[in-house]
This record gives sequence, C-alpha cells and structure tokens, in this order.
Amino acid sequence: MSIRSARRPNPSWPALPDWSDLMSRFESMPPWGSGAGRLIRVEEHLDEGKYTLRAELPGMDPDKNFDISVRDGRLTIKAEREERSEEGTRTEFHYGSFYRSVPLPEGAKEDDIDATYTDGILTVTMPVGEAPSPEKRIEIKRSPAEGGEGN
Repeated sequence: MSIRSARRPNPSWPALPDWSDLMSRFESMPPWGSGAGRLIRVEEHLDEGKYTLRAELPGMDPDKNFDISVRDGRLTIKAEREERSEEGTRTEFHYGSFYRSVPLPEGAKEDDIDATYTDGILTVTMPVGEAPSPEKRIEIKRSPAEGGEGN
C-alpha cells in the first residue's frame, strides 16, 4: 500500500498553465455591467520608436461607428455595428457593441496618435520614446550650518 502526502501534488498531474499575463487579460476585458459588448481582436507590434495596434473591425464606417480614446496610459477602442434585418435572410455576423482597452508601452507619446481604417482593419500608431527612469536619485546637500564645505 502506498500513502501519499496530501500536501504534495501528484507527479503525474499535468503542469498548471502559465497565468503570468492573467491581469493584463483581465484588464483588457470590458467593464462588468457596462454592456460594452464583444471583445475586439487585435494585433500589437512594438518596433524601434513606434507602437502599432491593428484591430479587426470589418464592415464599419469609421466616421460613424468608432470611438478611440487614450486615458491613464490605456488605449480604448469602442465600435458599434447596427444590425439590418431583412425577411428571409440569415446572418452569422456579429452586431452590436465591440470594445477593447490595452495598456500602452512605457514612453508612448499619447499626444501624437494616428489612426487609419483600410479594408476592415483599424490601425492605430504612435511614437514611443525612452521610458522614464523608474528611479530618480536625489542628491543631499549640506547646509553651511551643518559643517559643510568651507568650515
């Protein structure tokens, strides 16, 4: 008879999935109860000095259906596709609200965003500079009364 400790996992169990990006996945979801709708599928690319996000949004009018905003280091895209109903037709298209919010890379120049829409793909680009230093060292100066130089 073999007795196994309840505290040690069974070595034959499969490894747990890597959930290191769980928070970024959670943060990119629409707010609960917002009615924000379906998640927009995107591709992101960070190249030398340039961030590019491509969003799959076919069959929409960018002048009427899109809202793109930047706030607190996040890029948010909202879109709406109105359903047209005709008798005797079938549709598998997705209608309604679409939403996606993604964190921008460090150093993204939020004031210099460009957006284009071609062949059902919304492309948002912005320059990216050097990220600010996470730590700034402060030099401590001595006052003359504390025995600084010259005493």
